[in-house]
Amino acid sequence: MRKVTGLAAVSAAAMYFFDPQEGRRRRAMAKDRTAGLFRGVWRKTERAGRGVSAEAYGVTKKVTHRKEKEKDLDDVTLARKVESEIFRDADAPKGQVDVNAVNGVVYLRGEVERAELIDDLVKAAKKVSGVKGVENLLHTPGSPAPTTPTS
Repeated sequence: MRKVTGLAAVSAAAMYFFDPQEGRRRRAMAKDRTAGLFRGVWRKTERAGRGVSAEAYGVTKKVTHRKEKEKDLDDVTLARKVESEIFRDADAPKGQVDVNAVNGVVYLRGEVERAELIDDLVKAAKKVSGVKGVENLLHTPGSPAPTTPTS
């Protein structure tokens, strides 16, 4: 029974495609549809390949540039960057400490309430990227202002 059904299907397809009046058109349409199907699959494969390639390119760039290059900041920008880092806390003595920079060396001047706050400010300033050195001219109330920088 299976052979008969298979033979009938093949015979029907042959009659459909080799019909003297419509066979040529049907064969051309079948050829075009098959070619279109393969073109669509090819396009999707190419698109997926481009996506994988772009993803791999992005990963290689991430790996090569893992650490951001240290920017060579001018002195004013460096001083503002240090200010924004060391005065981040709400209890930081913003109005009491003057920050400026010369050739990458940061100078901290002013009067602060506690000696441990001086150490905290100096440590925080040293951690800022781009700082080559920190000169501490800070003092506590009642102590004389330093005239020579100490790190």
